[in-house]
Amino acid sequence: MVHMTAPPASASDLEFAVDVVRQAGELTMNHFRATELEVIRKADGTPVTLADQGAETLMRRLIQERFPDDAILGEEDGESTGTSGRRWVIDPIDGTEAFTHGVALYSNLLYLEDEHGPAIGIINIPAIGEMCWAGRGLGSFLNGIPCRVSSKSDLTGSVLSTSGFDYWEPDMLMSARHSGLQMRTWGDGYGYLLVASGRIEVMVDPVINFWDIAPCLVIIPEAGGTLSRVDGATGVDLTSCIATNGRVHEQVIKVLNNR
Repeated sequence: MVHMTAPPASASDLEFAVDVVRQAGELTMNHFRATELEVIRKADGTPVTLADQGAETLMRRLIQERFPDDAILGEEDGESTGTSGRRWVIDPIDGTEAFTHGVALYSNLLYLEDEHGPAIGIINIPAIGEMCWAGRGLGSFLNGIPCRVSSKSDLTGSVLSTSGFDYWEPDMLMSARHSGLQMRTWGDGYGYLLVASGRIEVMVDPVINFWDIAPCLVIIPEAGGTLSRVDGATGVDLTSCIATNGRVHEQVIKVLNNR
């Protein structure tokens, strides 16, 4: 059987996407820690602000102007169809709770998939000046410098981060606590950026939305890491997520599933 390898993503598309996310980040910074910032609760109880809405509107406009035939899925404005076979996925502010509390670890996320699968992923942390981006077959970069996952293979002393412990089952949390992992909460997109840049070994979200994790379908593999659901299943249908340096991935799956 011949296995076809997907071609590299377009370098010009990646450059365009990085610029779009950078502009969105600058827009959100205009609202960050603003005393007059209004926080609205959506039907599911999660917060949204003018910064979320404005950043998504900006990103959609820039993408539609450049690629009018591409589909777009955004957290705030839903899905618009396209005819090109390509789809952009936008999370204008990942970590809106952090944003509304003046915590600098919120992120702007953008992802592109084409007929070959995941193509481009970007995580931008504008308040601290860190952006991680990757293109299929092009590598993963932190502020323009190639980045790789860590080489640590021992679970003891490896660092696991999560967006919060609200969605952790008690048995899963207890198992992780007794595994030798160091546990932190550098959450949302920033945790995945930390894995990709080799500063921690594991990021876990037991429950997640697709737009929260989509960029990592490119960033983590291109940085040499591994991505799966908490139960170990792989693919783009991620309702939970473990991102690791690859070397500790199976160990983490066993710990979190009490195997």
